Amino acid sequence: MAYHSPKKIAQIAIEAGKAKTELSLFQMLILGFLGGAFISIGYLLAIRVSADVPHEWGSFASFLGAAVFPLGLILIIIGGAELLTGNMMAVSIAFLAKQVTMQRLLHNWFWITISNFIGALFVAYFFGHIVGLTETGPYLEKTVLTAQAKVDTAFWPAFFSGIGCNWLVGLAVWLAYGADDIGGKTLAIWFPIMGFVAVGFQHVVANMFIIPAAIFAGQLTWIDFIRNFIPVYLGNAVGGFVFVALIYWAAYVFKPISADK
Repeated sequence: MAYHSPKKIAQIAIEAGKAKTELSLFQMLILGFLGGAFISIGYLLAIRVSADVPHEWGSFASFLGAAVFPLGLILIIIGGAELLTGNMMAVSIAFLAKQVTMQRLLHNWFWITISNFIGALFVAYFFGHIVGLTETGPYLEKTVLTAQAKVDTAFWPAFFSGIGCNWLVGLAVWLAYGADDIGGKTLAIWFPIMGFVAVGFQHVVANMFIIPAAIFAGQLTWIDFIRNFIPVYLGNAVGGFVFVALIYWAAYVFKPISADK
């Protein structure tokens, strides 16, 4: 399978980030809706696969859920959609390369946040609540326990968990840019995404699904959601901007002035 060098990936990421800011508002809204929905479908699949695994299987149940969760990002990267956490890396490196203004970066992040949220709510309400896929038997228990653990996390642990998450999600997108074929992109996405889910890091868009799903089941409140949203959003932004975009920009794009000049 053909792949690009990290230096070439940096240029691809810059071009991709610039292209994301050139989307019309209509395109951002519909592609952002898909991004939120696809991540939520991946999360829903993880719940349906792992919720009624025998207790004796231990952490293998977590691995089963983590193994299928990457479906969401695979659909986004290969099928076409916009995801906030991926944009926190791609648009950021385009900004650092001076291909995108801060205004365009914030404009993109804002509308992708809104549209991702709408897509996640759609899946949580219609598939989780109306169809009942997160509100029966072990699936309800898994949904509520997972959401409760997220909202019970204090600000700073949630913030640093968000950094860890988008360090890996940003790398998944970065590695996908390095592959030229569907098989390569799928493998590039699968390992980092499986890793962040298995570890238990917090992803702001995934939380837009799981916490509202528990809210629709009458178990949590929107105040709980907001209290979790802020630190995880900020942590994801730092993870994508600093730990992927900034570091790779500094390594492969930035040209420091020589001391002898």
